[in-house]
Amino acid sequence: MKKDPKLSIAEEIMLEFAGLTGLSPARDDPRRYLWTDAFAVCNFLELYRRTGTEKYRNLAVELVNQVHNILGRHRKDDPRSGWISGLDELEGKAHPTKGGLRIGKKLNERGPGDRFDDRLEWDRDGQYYHYLTKWMHALARVSAVTGDSTYSGWAIELARTAHARFTYVPFPGGQKRMYWKMRIDLSSPLVPSMGHHDPLDGFITYSEVQASSRQSSKGALELAGEIADMARICKGKDWTTDDALGIGGLLSDAYRVAQMMSAGTFGERDLLKSLLDASRVGLDTYARTNSLRGPADYRLAFRELGLSIGLHALERLQGLIEANQDILDKKRLLLTQIAGMREYLKLIDIIEKFWLEPANREAASWTEHRDINMVMLATSLIPDGFLTLF
Repeated sequence: MKKDPKLSIAEEIMLEFAGLTGLSPARDDPRRYLWTDAFAVCNFLELYRRTGTEKYRNLAVELVNQVHNILGRHRKDDPRSGWISGLDELEGKAHPTKGGLRIGKKLNERGPGDRFDDRLEWDRDGQYYHYLTKWMHALARVSAVTGDSTYSGWAIELARTAHARFTYVPFPGGQKRMYWKMRIDLSSPLVPSMGHHDPLDGFITYSEVQASSRQSSKGALELAGEIADMARICKGKDWTTDDALGIGGLLSDAYRVAQMMSAGTFGERDLLKSLLDASRVGLDTYARTNSLRGPADYRLAFRELGLSIGLHALERLQGLIEANQDILDKKRLLLTQIAGMREYLKLIDIIEKFWLEPANREAASWTEHRDINMVMLATSLIPDGFLTLF
């Protein structure tokens, strides 16, 4: 049987990524970054599923261990040491996500007396909520593939910690809000504004990891209170965005919601329509920018590939809705919404072909973000490891 060329390319990319970042062969100072590594874990799991090669399963598990041992601990250039949770060595290893996980930026977090610099803040460490939700998702996927409930347990612990520290009530009797970025030890916010899609990320991801925990362990921990909190924060929000990565995230979220609805683990039935409505507006707006016609130097691959991944989700969503009796009450409306976006599926091929071209991967816009670009290109080529929940 002829091997899928996209699968072969994804294998090459992920093995190169493993070598470049010190995953395999292992280095004393591996380069770990939470967002990138969350997608990478899902890619290795998909390579394992598609090829049956045990090496890829082992790489996924080893990557989880490296992330926890590096991003779950204080930085080498920090006077503090040990687990950022404050747990002792033994307890920290048993509960590596209990203090959250660092982003993995090159620069240390802003000091208490340092002046805020909007541009410099992007290069400083700390904790991002939307990175933590990506890692919760990755842990749930490891649990689903390996059958080991330890990983879903860590996802639940991370969800509880993130929710407790990132959400707050601005004044007595007020509506809960969220911080966008917090200090490494989660003691205070570094950027107090709320990310546009952070509440949505939390609501959907908490629901996913709770379902994963219930499937993998009879004594599953519950996130009912956290899920209810997030539902309240999400109420009435407009999710529309013209950002490629954001649109892709909405489409991926729509597919996650539909999968949970079909499994009977998600009760907010109106959210799927809202996500598709927002995605359609965003796609129409993004298409008018003609940004995919520019040269590589003026484009950000990981943002475009995020859109491509989301469009792969849209393809799968249509089949799921057509086959699923549990979504019959809105089936015709949902399929009409999807039909209105099918013209944009051609962007998948446009984006993937552009970034598979070697000359375009020599541009500074690629090389400056090489790790994340590589991993998200691989995800777009073999998206099911990231997109499929069950």
